[in-house]
Amino acid sequence: MNLLRVAISLLLTAIALSTVCAGDESTLSAGDVQFFESRIRPALVKHCYECHAADAKEVGGKLLLDSRDTLLKGGESGAAVVAGKPDESLIIHALRYDGVEMPPEKPLPEAVVHDFVEWVKRGAPYPRTAKTVAQAAVVHDPESLWAYEPPKNPSIPIVQNENWARDSLDNFVLAKIEAAGLQPTEDVDSRALVRRLCYDLTGVPPSFAQVEQFVADHQQAGADAVERLVDELLASPQFGERWGRHWLDVARYGESNGNDGLGRNPTFPHAWRYRDYVIAAFNSDTPYDRFLTEQIAGDLLPADSDQDRDRHLVATGFLAMAAKPAKAMNTNFDMDVVADQIDVIGSGIMGISVACARCHDHKFDPVPTRDYYALAGFFTSSETMWGTAAHEGLTAPKTDLHVLKAAANVPPPEGFIETVLVPESNTGKPKPIPKSKWPVGTPLAMGVRDGKTPADCKVNIKGDAKKLGEAVPRGFLTACRFDSADSFEFNPKQSGRVELAQWLTRGDHPLTSRVIVNRIWQHLFGTGIVRTPNDFGVYGERPTHPELLDHLAIRFVDDQWSMKRMIRNIVLSRTYQLSSDADEVLMNSDSGNLLLTRHQRRRLDAESLRDSMLKVSGQLDLTPADGSIIRHRDILVNLAGNLHQPSNRRSVYLCYLRSSPPPELAAFDLPDFTSVTGLRDVSTVPNQALHLYNNPLVIKQAERLATVVTKKTQSDELRLRFVWQQVFARDATPAEIENGSEYLQITRNELASEDRAWASLCQALLVTNEFRYVD
Repeated sequence: MNLLRVAISLLLTAIALSTVCAGDESTLSAGDVQFFESRIRPALVKHCYECHAADAKEVGGKLLLDSRDTLLKGGESGAAVVAGKPDESLIIHALRYDGVEMPPEKPLPEAVVHDFVEWVKRGAPYPRTAKTVAQAAVVHDPESLWAYEPPKNPSIPIVQNENWARDSLDNFVLAKIEAAGLQPTEDVDSRALVRRLCYDLTGVPPSFAQVEQFVADHQQAGADAVERLVDELLASPQFGERWGRHWLDVARYGESNGNDGLGRNPTFPHAWRYRDYVIAAFNSDTPYDRFLTEQIAGDLLPADSDQDRDRHLVATGFLAMAAKPAKAMNTNFDMDVVADQIDVIGSGIMGISVACARCHDHKFDPVPTRDYYALAGFFTSSETMWGTAAHEGLTAPKTDLHVLKAAANVPPPEGFIETVLVPESNTGKPKPIPKSKWPVGTPLAMGVRDGKTPADCKVNIKGDAKKLGEAVPRGFLTACRFDSADSFEFNPKQSGRVELAQWLTRGDHPLTSRVIVNRIWQHLFGTGIVRTPNDFGVYGERPTHPELLDHLAIRFVDDQWSMKRMIRNIVLSRTYQLSSDADEVLMNSDSGNLLLTRHQRRRLDAESLRDSMLKVSGQLDLTPADGSIIRHRDILVNLAGNLHQPSNRRSVYLCYLRSSPPPELAAFDLPDFTSVTGLRDVSTVPNQALHLYNNPLVIKQAERLATVVTKKTQSDELRLRFVWQQVFARDATPAEIENGSEYLQITRNELASEDRAWASLCQALLVTNEFRYVD
C-alpha cells in the first residue's frame, strides 16, 4: 500500500472514530466535576432542592433534581434535561422564564442561567447517578480514608530476581509482578529510550545526530551513558518549559478570565509573569515546599533583594488566576473567588476536592462545612488582585496589582494601545500613562496580599453569602492525621496564609508529598500510581502500589523536596526503561498495565506535537518569549477578534486565552484552564484528523521541511533518506524508500508541482503515528 493510500485511510479511520459525550459518572472529567460542584450544585442547593430533592416536604411537579437519573427521568412535564441540547431541555426553558418560570420568586442572574446552559451542553455531568443528596452520609471504612493517614516508610521488598532492580523503587514493582506469576517485558532499545527521555524531560524530540550519538554511547557505557543524558536534559532550559507547563495545568493558568456568563472575557495582561516564574522555579529546582510557600504566601515572606521580593509577589499569582463568574447581580462573587482558591489548594496541592462542603458537609469525604470555612478565612482575609478586568464592572471590580521594583522596563510593540491604566499604590485609582512614556512605566503582577482587617469567615448557609452563620476560626482539614502534634498560632494581624503553607509542607503531611510524586509519576508513565490525580479521597481510585507511593513520598521529603532529583531517580529506574512492547501472554495477563509490566505508549500532547513539527522543519525558536502578546492589552477578548499571532517559539509561550485557546493546540484535548487539570483527556475525534490535514501551521511546517529537503540534494533516494532522519530520527528502510518514491510519483502527476509533491509527502510523515506517539 503506498503512502497516499495510507494517508487517506488514516483520515477516514480517524473521522469514523468519534466519541459520544455522556454525563454519567463513568465518563466525568475533572473539569466536569469541578464545573458542577462550583457552578451548578450551589445554585441547585440554594434555589431548587427545597422543592425538588428527596427530602423535600412536598416534591414539586414530581420532579427531583438531586441526581442525574431523576433529571433524565423528569416529572409531570417530562425529562428536565436532554443531555447536550439546552434548547430542548425543560430546565433551561424554566430558568429563562420561557413558558415555565423557575424559581418562581424571581429569575436567576443571567450568568447563572448561562452556567446551566453550558452544563447541559457538556452532557449534564452529575458526579453521582443513583445516589441522591438526601441519602445519609457514607460511613467510612478505614481503608477508604488511607490518604488522610501520614505515609509509612515501608521496607524494601525482597524479590526473586535480585539482579533486575536498578533503584529501590524497582523492588516494589517487581515484587507485585512476581506475586502475580509474571515477569516484566524486556528493556527498551536505545533509540526508543533517548526519544522517550527527550520528550519526557524537555518536550522536544532528539535530532538524528543526537540519537546516533546516544546509541553509540549506550552500547559502550550502558547505564553511565543514560545518566549523562538525563543530567544534560535536566540541566537544559527546555526542562523548565516542559515541567512548568505541567504545573500550569494544575494552577489553571490562563491569560484571560474566560466567559463570565455574560459573554465578556477580559484579558489578564500580567499573567505571563507567573508563567515565567514557574518555568524558572523548575529550572532552578526550587524545593517543592518552598515553591508552594512562595505561591501561597510570597507577599508575606522576607526578601534579600528587590529581585527576590518581585519573585515572591509574582508567585502569588497562583491564587489570582480564577475564572470568575460575572459580578453583576451575583452576591456570591467574593466567595466564588474564594471557592476557586480553596479548590486549587484542595484539588491541586492535596488531591482532595472540598468544593461541595461550601453548601453542606461533604457527602463522601470527611470534610465538614466548618472545615471549608476554616480554610476560607485565609482567603477572605486576603485581597485578590487581578487588575482592571478590562474596565468591565459587570464582570469584576477593579483591583490593585503588585508593583514590582526590579523587573525590566520593556516598551510595548508597535500597534498596541495608546494608554494603560496603572493603579496608584496609595489610592488605588487608575492613572493613565501615555504610550510615549512607556510597563519608564511600572511593571505589575497579579497576586494576593493581606487585607486590612484579617478575620475569621462566617459559614455561608447553603452556600449563600447573604445568609451567615457563626464564624469559624481559621484552620485546616481536621481529617488529616499526623505522626506528631504541631499547633499553629496565627498572627492576628495577618491572613494566616504563612501558617497554611507551613501546614501543607509538613514532612508528615498525609497528602502533599504523595500528590506531587504521583503527578511526577503520571507525567513519566502516562498514568499515576493513583489514577485519579486530583482525587485521593473516598471515591478516587486506590493506589495500584500503595507502598511504592509512600516510599516515593518519604524519599521526596528526605531529598529536600527536590523535583529534579525525584524525576532523575524515576527515569533511571529499570521500571521506567522497560519497552512498551510485550508478548501476548503478558498483554492478556496485565491488560490495563496495573502491574507496570511494561511502559505505556503515549500520544504527544498538544504542545509537544506543535513543538516537534517546528523542530523537524528547522523553525523552532528556543529563546524564551518576552512577555505576552497581550501584555499591554487590557481589553475584552470577545470584542477583539483573533488576538493570536504566528510564533515559532515553544508552545508554552503562546497566549493561553480562556474561551479562545491557541488555534494550533485546541484540537488536541487542550483543557479550558478554568479549573485544576491533573490529567488531560486523550480523545480520538474527527476534528483532530482534519486539523492535521488542514491546519495552516501543519501545512506551513510541511512546506518548510520540504524546502529544507529539496535543497539538500537532487536525488530522490537521498532526499527520502534525509527526510526520514529529520522526522523520525532514524534511517528509512528499503521498503519505505520504495513506498516514498511511489508516493512522490503519484503526487507529481496529480499536483503537477515538484515542491507541492514533497510538501505533501512531508505532511503525510508528520501525521503518522510514529511521529505523534512516544514508545
